[in-house]
Amino acid sequence: MTADANVDRAEIEKFEALAHRWWDPDGDFKPLHDINAVRVAYLAERCALAGARVADIGCGGGILTESLASLGAHVSGIDMAESPLAVARLHAIESGLDADIRYERTSPEAFALEAPGAFSLVTCLEMLEHVPDVTSTVQALADLAEPGGDVIVSTINRNPKSYLLAVLGAEYVLGILPRGTHDYGKFIRPSELARAMRAAGLTVVEIVGMRYNPFTRNCTLGDDVDVNYVVHARKEVPQ
Repeated sequence: MTADANVDRAEIEKFEALAHRWWDPDGDFKPLHDINAVRVAYLAERCALAGARVADIGCGGGILTESLASLGAHVSGIDMAESPLAVARLHAIESGLDADIRYERTSPEAFALEAPGAFSLVTCLEMLEHVPDVTSTVQALADLAEPGGDVIVSTINRNPKSYLLAVLGAEYVLGILPRGTHDYGKFIRPSELARAMRAAGLTVVEIVGMRYNPFTRNCTLGDDVDVNYVVHARKEVPQ
């Protein structure tokens, strides 16, 4: 696969159209705002962020990117949608974090060719279920990490429960996400993701479930990986 081939243009167009709502905590990306503190705490517990070089893959409007920069990381945020990146750049300036953030419109595969082994932490949160070829993206994440570096991914499991909650419930019943946000066929079982990680030279350290209550807007981590889950992997060190 070429560096820019693993892109679903329809997915990009969805997020282009919603870019202006990215930083509205009660708007179309409300769940991302609600779960962000839990995501950041998970990353901070497992990785030394102060002074670290971090790649945030599928950064969108920069919600996670800014949080990592505020903890002292030097973050490269990449996305294939230009409008969210424009929003992210402006918000970083307004937040006074632009000196520690670099945004670039590129694919994970192209970025891995540009900066192989350059990052101690590579994050890809709530993005993997939007790409055509998961294995290609996972390989790029591994290529971006330095030997011994961490790769942390969050995505959605594929089963009847996840379809009921993440698609029908979230998009059509409760309306907490725009309709059409997710394609159930692109959801990824933990076993499939773990297999792709091992093939890319990553060792799975932990798989943990993430539960979001849309009524209380509370997010917790636990053992239930039926819907949302997080995988922490580490790049193998050559012997």
